[in-house]
Amino acid sequence: MKKFQKIAATAVLSSSVLGGAAFAGSLDEPIIDTVEVVEPVYSPAPVVTSDWTGAYGGLNLGYGDIDDDLEGDDTTYGLHLGYDYDFGRYVLGGELEYDNADIDLGGVAEADSITRLKLRGGYDFGKTLLYATAGAAQLKTSIGDDTGAFVGVGVAYQVTDRFTVGGELLEHRFEDVGGSGLDADATTFNLRGSFRF
Repeated sequence: MKKFQKIAATAVLSSSVLGGAAFAGSLDEPIIDTVEVVEPVYSPAPVVTSDWTGAYGGLNLGYGDIDDDLEGDDTTYGLHLGYDYDFGRYVLGGELEYDNADIDLGGVAEADSITRLKLRGGYDFGKTLLYATAGAAQLKTSIGDDTGAFVGVGVAYQVTDRFTVGGELLEHRFEDVGGSGLDADATTFNLRGSFRF
């Protein structure tokens, strides 16, 4: 019986050693599976670009405040027509604008309208255009007309490819209105809506 147990133990031990060697592989070089590592691809957020080149026209609603020798303030409304050229980051354009005023100037006179011939240049932020403007303006009053200069700043935002909204703040200087010897400084602020062609 002891002999049988020794033979059985030897058989079990031999089979486990030989079986382990069988599972251990051969003496050949081991094969290593390579896993391809995929690098994540980062793409920058799309840049919103807009082209400001083209003609446009629209309406303005605003407020005018005239002071110096002639004083008064009231709402204004009018229209504008212009053309811009987009050079990439910079935009240059010209515009003709008319504002109906009807501002009582302290009982001395009444401001009827302001017409402006503008040059404007600005920076293209995509859908937003920030610009400076300057040019000549004609003030029509009940005591006569005068042509002066103006400067200002404005902003326009493209709601769609064809419609923009914006605002503009202008400072005007008129001297000797209608030969009266009276001067007028006018500050205007307009909200603007424009359709681009």
